[in-house]
Amino acid sequence: MTTIERVDSDLKEAMRAKDTTRLAVLRMLKSALKYAAIAKSDAEAELNDAEATQIIRKQGKQRQDSIESFVKGGRADLADKEKKELSILNAYLPQAMSEDEVAKTVRETIAEVGATSKAQMGSVMKALQARLAGRVDGKTLSAEVQKQLK
Repeated sequence: MTTIERVDSDLKEAMRAKDTTRLAVLRMLKSALKYAAIAKSDAEAELNDAEATQIIRKQGKQRQDSIESFVKGGRADLADKEKKELSILNAYLPQAMSEDEVAKTVRETIAEVGATSKAQMGSVMKALQARLAGRVDGKTLSAEVQKQLK
């Protein structure tokens, strides 16, 4: 089952269960996925799972930014709402890698690429992003690569 099919199925399930929060998040997600498909080519286009995962990550990042803003503004109630929405979105993302797995993969990729200095960080990052395909966010990956290339 593709990510988009899973979202559609869960959307119907949320309607039946009258789960308003989940329903609102899934409708927003379905809309974002549809807009991305239209932007890709036309209204009949379908996104693959990697593209859908990117859209879900983007939506999650928006929620994370909102949470930080609401916490700074003293609006714990709105921050809690955003946290619930973020947890719903995170259910559609691939399982994140542990720190040890990330460090090991970075070490292996550095060896494969033959990088020895920070000047070669771009080629290492390119290889890692192709290899890990969204299982680790770029900020974490970049920090680990910098740490190991010192």
